[in-house]
Amino acid sequence: MAKNWLYDRFNAFLERHMPEGLFPRALIILVAPVVLLQTIMTGLIFERHFENVTRLLARSFARDVSLLIQLYEESDRSPAAEDRIERLANGTLKLSLSIERGVLPQPLPEPFFSRADTRLTRELTVETGKDFWIDSRGQPNVVDVRVQVEPQVVFRFMPREERTLATSTGFLLMLMLMSSLLLLGIAIIFLRNQIRPITDLARAAQSFGTGRDVGVFRPRGAREVKAAGEAFLDMRDRIARQVEQRTAMLAGVSHDLRTILTRFKLELAFLGDGPKVKPLKEDVDEMQRMLEAYMAFVKGDAGEVPREVELASLVNGAVRACERAGGTVEADVPQGQMVRVKPNAFGRLLANLIGNAVRYARSVKVTAKVADHMLILMVDDDGPGIPPDQRAEAFRPFVRLDNARNLDETGTGLGLAIALDIARAHGGELRLEDSPKGGLRAVVQVPV
Repeated sequence: MAKNWLYDRFNAFLERHMPEGLFPRALIILVAPVVLLQTIMTGLIFERHFENVTRLLARSFARDVSLLIQLYEESDRSPAAEDRIERLANGTLKLSLSIERGVLPQPLPEPFFSRADTRLTRELTVETGKDFWIDSRGQPNVVDVRVQVEPQVVFRFMPREERTLATSTGFLLMLMLMSSLLLLGIAIIFLRNQIRPITDLARAAQSFGTGRDVGVFRPRGAREVKAAGEAFLDMRDRIARQVEQRTAMLAGVSHDLRTILTRFKLELAFLGDGPKVKPLKEDVDEMQRMLEAYMAFVKGDAGEVPREVELASLVNGAVRACERAGGTVEADVPQGQMVRVKPNAFGRLLANLIGNAVRYARSVKVTAKVADHMLILMVDDDGPGIPPDQRAEAFRPFVRLDNARNLDETGTGLGLAIALDIARAHGGELRLEDSPKGGLRAVVQVPV
């Protein structure tokens, strides 16, 4: 139990802090081991290579200095002896020695975190046993070392920096970093090529789910990804065939029913306009409207293709239609805002929502805006509304609530069901809320 609990907590931590995209996650999986390895290797280089090489160079330099001091102390200290020692130091040992008269300068502040100076100080102390002075930063690429050999005799060494400490570590680190970046860049290119078929599949599935044109989609990539792409194409073709067959069947049924209703109308027309005939005609008209509503609900968007339309024209068209029916609607819609929707289907959604509000309220307001590629449409009214516990039921087809707020213009109980179906066909959602006006608010959100 404890093991599973820790495992679940670790997974929750990763889900909370890892990026959502597949490519960033795969990139982290690829980069994290490389960065960890490079960090370990850098530590090993500094601890092993830099420390060992610097220790050996500092010890060699200190021993050469000790040798020269010993030769000086064993000589007669004449100018000829000093010249001979300087020639040996400068010619063979490359130490840039000059024998000067005087004393050591004042000690310099100890440099912060200079392992080379610390190592050189330690080796000179062990090998020479003399007072000395070191300046590794006064001149570029030169280390100034002065040793007090006698009270008024100072050996001043000016060797190049690589003679006393390891200077190739930075180049080695840079070479390792550049090679790592190069290999990492190649790996990222290959990784992106492997991820792209998955993102293409996700994009195609999202477009198909929202009723948009998938475009040219070819399964490619790894065997599993290609199999998923081919399965998606098979699913798309099966759904398209099913929709086509259903549409053809509904077209035949609609034709047959309309033929019967047309015969009814003709027969009623021959009977005149008597008091018994008028109710029959109204019933036939009601049947015609109900048939059209049922067909619209079952057919859905009927394969309509999304296109760019002006939002204001869509909303204002639905508002004018409701006002012609006797309602009063206030619209707040940005002018010139283009949205990509299925115009006929979305117009039906607007007509159902606005018409529903107009029938059961005195004041209706339609608000629309586009934010973050999302169209947000709100229809507010001051009518009786729908209780929160009945709002989910209101979206079910053919369900008629007591206050009839889910009816369409035919009174069939399909108004909200059709609107919800159209919103979801656009990849969005429809929900009901309490309106600030005191009635019902219908909120439509679709990606555009």
